Amino acid sequence: MGKFKFIETGIEGMFLVEPTVFEDNRGYFMETYQQNDFKDAGHDLTFVQDNQSKSSKGVLRGLHFQINYPQGKLVRVIKGEVFDVGVDLRADSSTYGKWFGAILSDENKKQLYIPPKFAHGFLVLSDEAEFLYKCTEFYHGEDESGIKWDDEDIAIDWPLDGIDEIILSEKDKQWKSLKESQIKYE
Repeated sequence: MGKFKFIETGIEGMFLVEPTVFEDNRGYFMETYQQNDFKDAGHDLTFVQDNQSKSSKGVLRGLHFQINYPQGKLVRVIKGEVFDVGVDLRADSSTYGKWFGAILSDENKKQLYIPPKFAHGFLVLSDEAEFLYKCTEFYHGEDESGIKWDDEDIAIDWPLDGIDEIILSEKDKQWKSLKESQIKYE
């Protein structure tokens, strides 16, 4: 039996990962990534950087992408709960401008892989959340861009019940819509 269950999302290249969790009276153990298992499942990925963030309820980070150095991201939550979203920005994709989102939490232990050439963002649903992600490309601050989180054409169905206020960085408040930015990766 493989240690991971890979679940298709309906967007090519984007998938959910459910790890096998071994639990007993001491707690639990799980592998969160194993190169050979991923490769055997058709996901030959190389990660070059790991990142971690901590945010409070209502914080929305995104929708971010890098223009010249697009990053693939394997994301998971180690404390709390978030709604995580990827938006396809590949010009030649039949799902260009489409999104997929999933609840990731320390309890469900699910992970989401967002391929390069996608915008990525998440909304914190719990009082606080700690978020980890592996990246296929290094971060280049000067190359970062984004799309506004509430773009009407993308129409992400953010789970806003219980969220009193969306908390955005100043940078995230400035992003344009997908139509206005005209971002399309070739």
